[in-house]
Amino acid sequence: MEQLLVLRDLAVIFGASLVVVLVFHRLRLPALPGFIVAGVVLGPNALGLIPDVHRVEGLAEVGVILLLFTIGIEFSLSRLREMGRQVVVAGACQVGLTVAATGAAAAAGTTRWQVALFLGFLAALSSTAIVLKLLTEKGDIDTPHGRLATGVLIFQDLCVVPMMLALPFLAGRAAGSAAGLVVAFGKAALVVVGVLVAARTVVPRVLAEILKTRSRELFLIAIILVGTLTALGTEAVGASLALGAFLAGLVISESDYAHQAMAELLPFRDIFISLFFVAVGMLVQLDVVLQHPALTFAGVAVLLSGKTLTAAVGPALLGYSARVALLAGLAVSQIGEFSFVLAREGRAAGLLPGALYQSFLAVAVFTMILTPFLLQGGPALLDRLDRVIRLDRVLPGLRPQEVAPATEPLADHVVIAGLGLNGRNLAAALRAIRVPYLIVELNPQTVRHARAQGEPAFYGDATREEILRALGVDRARLFVVAISDPAATRRMVRVARGLNPTVHIIARTRYVVEIPELARLGANVVIPEEFETSIEIFTRVLAHYQVPQGDIDTLVTRIRASHYQALRTQGPLQLEQLPALSGLPQMSAERVLLPPGAKAVGRSLAATRLRTRTGALVLSIRRADQDIPTPDPRLPLAAGDELSIVGQPHQLRAARELLVGQPAEPGQASRS
Repeated sequence: MEQLLVLRDLAVIFGASLVVVLVFHRLRLPALPGFIVAGVVLGPNALGLIPDVHRVEGLAEVGVILLLFTIGIEFSLSRLREMGRQVVVAGACQVGLTVAATGAAAAAGTTRWQVALFLGFLAALSSTAIVLKLLTEKGDIDTPHGRLATGVLIFQDLCVVPMMLALPFLAGRAAGSAAGLVVAFGKAALVVVGVLVAARTVVPRVLAEILKTRSRELFLIAIILVGTLTALGTEAVGASLALGAFLAGLVISESDYAHQAMAELLPFRDIFISLFFVAVGMLVQLDVVLQHPALTFAGVAVLLSGKTLTAAVGPALLGYSARVALLAGLAVSQIGEFSFVLAREGRAAGLLPGALYQSFLAVAVFTMILTPFLLQGGPALLDRLDRVIRLDRVLPGLRPQEVAPATEPLADHVVIAGLGLNGRNLAAALRAIRVPYLIVELNPQTVRHARAQGEPAFYGDATREEILRALGVDRARLFVVAISDPAATRRMVRVARGLNPTVHIIARTRYVVEIPELARLGANVVIPEEFETSIEIFTRVLAHYQVPQGDIDTLVTRIRASHYQALRTQGPLQLEQLPALSGLPQMSAERVLLPPGAKAVGRSLAATRLRTRTGALVLSIRRADQDIPTPDPRLPLAAGDELSIVGQPHQLRAARELLVGQPAEPGQASRS
């Protein structure tokens, strides 16, 4: 009977989740808060369709373990090294300041210091799942604030481990002293060392043997077994199952099989983690919100604004502008999924009384639901604030001095916004042809490195009029926007066009949907990465089939002139939409080797009448180590000569028969 009740509960949960998440999808909101809302509606504190939360908590626990397992797979030590200072400085400032501020505020309210510190832990963590999904969907993952937010999230994920280890100590179950905490960390360190040794030695060999069987089932079982054994090992030494799951994922991430493991586990993770967030929603008591709405929403406002400011300190210390720092802070201002895991463990350990636990759940759920709106409206909000009060004066940071007007101002030069790959390549090309240029970049480390190499690079936010004026955009011939931030690109184009109505503006964008808006704002040329990549691929293919370069150029020109409309058409691309290419011959090239006794040996090309009789054309002859391009028709052919011939397939077959004495067999002739 119990099994039937669980099955009924699952049917209700997935049915309601389907409806709620579909509504969230139509509203362009992430699915994760939708699962929480579904839990609130279904739980015993609302409709009561799931009267007993404990029936699904076991499955929800599996979701937590799988979530941490896959986070471990996605995370790697090499990724940490790549993020470098952004992880350490930005992450440490955000976590440290948030824990300190929250703990101090809670302690001032007569809360025990252990509970105050634990509340700081809960407030410090943000939602990796929601933030990374939203940044990816908006195309902001590679922007300065996107990279900073990612670095902070990585640091937070690492902090989950020591926070979990500190729980028994805070609850008074670790020998009641600091020595108990040291022992717990010592055990955990031994487990981590053991896991890393296994990651380098045992696991790759075992998985390699499993893969030799070519059995997907065996591979999946092996991956789950690695996770299970590691989780049980950490639990045996007093750490949590969740920590073991993370370490198990780290083991897999250092192998060559991480991507395949991730692909196998993702469907299971998504199903079970949805149950976890539904279970979290079921625990929310609507009465708490209805009885104390002002307190709940004040908590939401204080938490969002406080985390935004504490998260902005690290980027400011790294030298980023206040706008970028605050955008990164907004991105990580919500409560994260790991906070729910910690809160549940803390409640079981007696650190969170029932009323405080319910208040935390209500505030956390609202911060997660508001996150998409904050990320969408954040840039516009900061622009309005900057008009009222200069943000860089409020959050000055440790930035290099911004670009100042030159003593001998340039004219008729090029201004490049952004010193990524595109900006560096453009600067190298301009330097080669001796065209004067200036570079403006928002990453202070990049500016210092470029100036050390002699580049005319300056720190500055090119969305601001005074920066572009100091760079001489009002006197420039060209302004090139080579950054990956769509919102900043639009602002730069608008400001530059206002400063100089005649400057030629070239803007880079990731998506073709940005073209009309950028053109309206004043861009002369907009280069969308996704379709330019497509054009480069098909031009190479057409060239391989010997399509004349003039026809290829005509095709590309027509596509670009129509703002890529031909490529934006839904459904199969029709050839009549493009310049007529169907009448062009399908040309191929072959190398034909003349063996001793071949019909053409000792005769000249003119004597064979190859061109007249077959239509094929000899481009070159390779004789010994010598290449003979466009050979003289009177040149006698010799055994061992290798002729490069171009023509249609039937012409090549006829030419081979004429030269060698037999038609081409499949695989005999080598293709160029």
